[in-house]
Amino acid sequence: MPAAVLEVLTEWTRFEDRYGPFELEARLDDVLNREIHERLAALLGAPPGDTVVCTGSADAFAAVLSRLPLDPGDRVWTTPYESAANLAALFALRARTRCRLEVVPLRPDGDLDLAWMARHIGDDVALVCVPYVPASCGIVNPVEDVGRILAPHRCLYAVDASYAVGQLPVDVARVGCHLLTADGWRFLRGPQSVGFACAAPRLRQVLAPHGGLPLAPPPGAAVAALNKALALRTPAPAPEDLASRLRAAVENTPGTELITPGRVQSGIVTFRHEELPAALVRRRIADRGVVVGKTVAQETPLYLPGRGVVTAVRASVHPDNSAEDIERFADALQDAVAEGRPRLARVPRPLFTAPAVRAVPSAPRVPAVVGSGAGERSGDGI
Repeated sequence: MPAAVLEVLTEWTRFEDRYGPFELEARLDDVLNREIHERLAALLGAPPGDTVVCTGSADAFAAVLSRLPLDPGDRVWTTPYESAANLAALFALRARTRCRLEVVPLRPDGDLDLAWMARHIGDDVALVCVPYVPASCGIVNPVEDVGRILAPHRCLYAVDASYAVGQLPVDVARVGCHLLTADGWRFLRGPQSVGFACAAPRLRQVLAPHGGLPLAPPPGAAVAALNKALALRTPAPAPEDLASRLRAAVENTPGTELITPGRVQSGIVTFRHEELPAALVRRRIADRGVVVGKTVAQETPLYLPGRGVVTAVRASVHPDNSAEDIERFADALQDAVAEGRPRLARVPRPLFTAPAVRAVPSAPRVPAVVGSGAGERSGDGI
């Protein structure tokens, strides 16, 4: 977080600790009920009345699906790039409504098969879920093209923009989705304990008879900090220049493999090494002053395991990164790989020591059998 955002979070957290949450809400009434929604609306190209602040993207998605009225004959589409958290919510929806959950296939290049979607869309498709940018790799899914395919049909359209908002321009009107969820941290650089959703009037109408949007409010201090982060934010430049340099740095490192499906990439670069585990590469790079992340197959269980990926390294460029940062990363990665596999520590074998000789009793002791009567067997249970 920027220093000013951290200062706001700290100040209002201390205020709440001293005076309580009700006094905090009274002091932050304008921020919580007007400012944050105006800034989110400007960020997403949405009417202020469509934005809702919540505890996180995955929480919002699960809460909406928990009240979505579907029938057993309805079909729900997801993609191989769906996160584990959202898949859990989709499985819960299937268990509750007995709907059919289907996975949109990929083209050979890794892009979503839009032609398949156009051929198979129908009025029995009730919900389509697509991540704008997945958690496991940097592909930018064609969410606007998907929205145009779905527009003439009855289905609701949900987009997870957690890894897109803040690094890419996001416009809900152009996307055409009815639900867009995102987190306040990552590329927006707010606190982790706050997220938001944009719910179109049609989705609200569907949920109204079933309790509306059941979203838990986040801490007021976190909302104020996100509001400050949005106020400080300037339009992010296209990350392609630095991201392409980041990908080139990986490609120029022996033994590495980029995980870059699709034709359009974001500022997130995922890769693995043919011999070194991701945790080791990450630790060695961190020792050289560069922080990267590790992703595991379970984060995107419908995509990474099929590629034989167990763990991978994930790096990303942000608006405050520079070309010098990419050079530092390249040097750190080259050095980390050059170390090779760690050598196993050689443990000296202890000298042989003869065991002590113990006397063997002439007759073993017979344990008593505790039972309710004659003939009861022992050893039938624990």
